Amino acid sequence: QVQLVESGGGLVQAGGSLTLSCAASGRTFSNYGMGWFRQAPGKEREFVASINRIGGSTYYADSVKGRFTISRDNAKNTLYLQTNSLKPEDTAVYYCAARSGPVYTGVGSYSYWGQGTQVTVSS
Repeated sequence: QVQLVESGGGLVQAGGSLTLSCAASGRTFSNYGMGWFRQAPGKEREFVASINRIGGSTYYADSVKGRFTISRDNAKNTLYLQTNSLKPEDTAVYYCAARSGPVYTGVGSYSYWGQGTQVTVSS
């Protein structure tokens, strides 16, 4: 089992940036594909970005492509999400998630989840 703890959320003005982190512990971090998801009030949790076990392959939702960058440091057991050019519609709780094997975009395909970190973008 792997435990995940997100950090780095906060309040930022539109156009600003935040770097979210997800610290993993428990099992070998490099065994897991990782993803970032977000959930806004009253909406379903949605896929944001994913990265494979070694960091060589990434995938983004169209809504964040070109603005967000997912990365990982397996030596530090940490996943990152660099968010730039933030918009009010990016306001949500952001979650990191882990799964064994290839990464997918579906919420249900991930086995382990963090508790989330709030990102609020003011206009």
